[in-house]
Amino acid sequence: MKSLYLTFILIFMLLAPLQAQQISIELGKSPLPINQYFTISVRLQNQQLKEYSSFPEIEGFKKSNKYSSTKTIITGGNTTTIFTITQNYAALVEGEYLLKPFSMKVNGQTVQSKGLTIKVHPVQANAPQSINQPDLITQEEEQEQQVEEEEAEFVDKDDNAFLTLYTDKKEAFVGEGVNTVLYFYLAESDQRLLDFYDFANQINGILRQIKQPHAWEETFDFTEITPENVLVKGEPYLRFKLYEAVLYPLNKEPLRFPQLQLQMIKYKVAKNPSLLTEDRQEGYKVFYSRPREIPVKELPPHPLRDVVPVGDYRLREQLSKKTVTVNKSFHYMFEIEGEGNLAAIMAPEPNVPPGLEFYPPDVRQDITKRSGSVSGAKSFVYAVLPREPGTYGMSEVLEWIYFNPIAAKYDTLRPTLQVHVTGAKDNDALVLSRDLGPFYNIIGNEDNTLISLHEFDEIKRYTNIILLVLLAVASFIFFKK
Repeated sequence: MKSLYLTFILIFMLLAPLQAQQISIELGKSPLPINQYFTISVRLQNQQLKEYSSFPEIEGFKKSNKYSSTKTIITGGNTTTIFTITQNYAALVEGEYLLKPFSMKVNGQTVQSKGLTIKVHPVQANAPQSINQPDLITQEEEQEQQVEEEEAEFVDKDDNAFLTLYTDKKEAFVGEGVNTVLYFYLAESDQRLLDFYDFANQINGILRQIKQPHAWEETFDFTEITPENVLVKGEPYLRFKLYEAVLYPLNKEPLRFPQLQLQMIKYKVAKNPSLLTEDRQEGYKVFYSRPREIPVKELPPHPLRDVVPVGDYRLREQLSKKTVTVNKSFHYMFEIEGEGNLAAIMAPEPNVPPGLEFYPPDVRQDITKRSGSVSGAKSFVYAVLPREPGTYGMSEVLEWIYFNPIAAKYDTLRPTLQVHVTGAKDNDALVLSRDLGPFYNIIGNEDNTLISLHEFDEIKRYTNIILLVLLAVASFIFFKK
């Protein structure tokens, strides 16, 4: 029993590091110039980001924007997904700073980081212009005092704030991405007048109204809303990003966004403030966005108009070998990179010539959501077996047609690489050089002696006779005693 317990404990000890490796924290580089961000990233493997605690504060730095990326790898039928969310930090002044060891709670699991010494040096003469350094926000100290009850007069002061839904296009083609962002703007001078109210419940209702039934949605993941410093008509404002996604229309149905509303806490201010009375009185105000409609245009006439991908793409290709012999396999990578709905891209179907054999490809997908766009790369790695000698151009085997919405025309990605196959044609070659799996690897070690189909019936008959004899002997001894 003790050995059984020890076995279970050993199994759990071996599994614990494997589970911990599914979630990790990655730190940015050091040293770095003051005009570059220092980054802290949370990396998840084969799981979705459900919840996570706030990224740590770093003395001498101020938090900036966040972005996420998703990488999908399909090899041999096994799919691996890597999701990364990154927090940018802007340095305030040059110097050396200590990022102390910290921990974050991600999907209910605590992940540790050893920290880092961050060195920030000035910008070099040939470096780009440095980033705008954000001002440190100092918090007012709150004092509690016992005061006599006294009626105060409060006034409703006008605020400079508004809710708006932004789209980067006024019209789009079917399949073209439309960046959609919901912003709340607040003048810096009116920060004490407004505050968020029951935001979690309100945003769920807003997202249901924004969701488009006829569009593919790639949402930007963020759970912490941090203000950005922007200028509106020359005046300083705080901009809160409440939602962001790229929508890809699936048909020519327009993207319709109704009037959205957000209820905020609105404070009235005391007409004659004093140290003995409250200077604000809590109330509510509802802000409304303007309804919007984005017309969707049908693609120009083309035989593949209903299935062709839409986006701005480029081709990158690679051969594992440029010269191979007959019946020796090689690999060809056809990678599509650029901006668009990469998740909807299917593997191109090869037009196989008589001298080659193509096998289903391994798929790898790397998606990055950043700066209002979804970009990345999707690669298809084909295993190819040459059967006859000759020179084969991949342009004769594969091509990929897509629609470029920027140029408003169809385009084709065609390979340029060639493979040279040497040797003589072997008509009797039945065994492929491609690995067929462990089942076929043991054929050479197995016995090939023929066995009669009735052999097991004879063994069963003799076994039953022996059992009957043993039963008779046992019965005789039992009755005799």
